[in-house]
Amino acid sequence: MDDDDPRSHIALALDVPDLASARALIEQTREHVGAFKVGLELYTAVGPAAVDAVHDAGASCFLDLKLHDIPATMGRTVARAASMGVAYLTVHCAAGRESLHQACMHTGGTRLLAVTVLTSLDAPALRAIGLAGEPREAADRLASLAWHVGLRGFVTSAHECASLRANLGKEAFLVTPGIRPAGAEVGDQKRVMTPADAIAAGADLLVLGRPIRDAAEPGRAAAEIERQVGLALSQ
Repeated sequence: MDDDDPRSHIALALDVPDLASARALIEQTREHVGAFKVGLELYTAVGPAAVDAVHDAGASCFLDLKLHDIPATMGRTVARAASMGVAYLTVHCAAGRESLHQACMHTGGTRLLAVTVLTSLDAPALRAIGLAGEPREAADRLASLAWHVGLRGFVTSAHECASLRANLGKEAFLVTPGIRPAGAEVGDQKRVMTPADAIAAGADLLVLGRPIRDAAEPGRAAAEIERQVGLALSQ
């Protein structure tokens, strides 16, 4: 990652139903985006061809499968993803210490990102699944577990960035979904933040989807995000 290049701080979620749509979105935005995120929707539809489409465009692939399974399966799946050359791969902190340890043993050149608390969850939703306290407290606990196993990358709401940065230090690589330009609709996200505020809170990589994907001109929307991130980095 080039810390001074705003593009390297932006990942665009390819939350589209087919490969043709993914390739079109990549082509429209590739000048302004450092990585493209292949999530469950697209990967379920077309499989590794989605990863190939990102690599064919000369971009980094962020494979967002949020792995949460028994240790042996975690280890083998991480090894398979790493063999595809993806830059980032997500695993769930809640998979537990041994599963995370096995994941760390098979990364190759892939950076593992441990998902703490989904940005669609708030305190009442956490209580409903048995996690006490505010999202920040849950994120801190889960990140600490993953940190002691050896993970250094984390997916968290920008609202938890400052706390994680204070607890884990500069070595932590913080990835923040739920990024929305000022005035944009939040959709099903509960904990969102603007690009500038997320950078100021300590985020390293911002994940955007709908504000770019659903724009009338995705390329222009991506360029505006790049501009906002550049201004935030300069400050």
